[in-house]
Amino acid sequence: MSPEVGRLLMAIGAILLVIGGLAVLGIRIPFGHLPGDISITGEHGGVYIPLASMLVISLILTLLANFFLRR
Repeated sequence: MSPEVGRLLMAIGAILLVIGGLAVLGIRIPFGHLPGDISITGEHGGVYIPLASMLVISLILTLLANFFLRR
């Protein structure tokens, strides 16, 4: 395994550690329910499709991967 992949895994782990720590403390992360997300509620349940949220996450992960894996 190359050092770049190790750095990327460490960065992802650190981010997940911080998010998990905030969740344990009961602090809500101000993310989700963005304007591009689709929420359909009905009489017997609902569907939530986080399109905009997934685009933002994909953009952030792409930028991190390019930053850490650039040669």
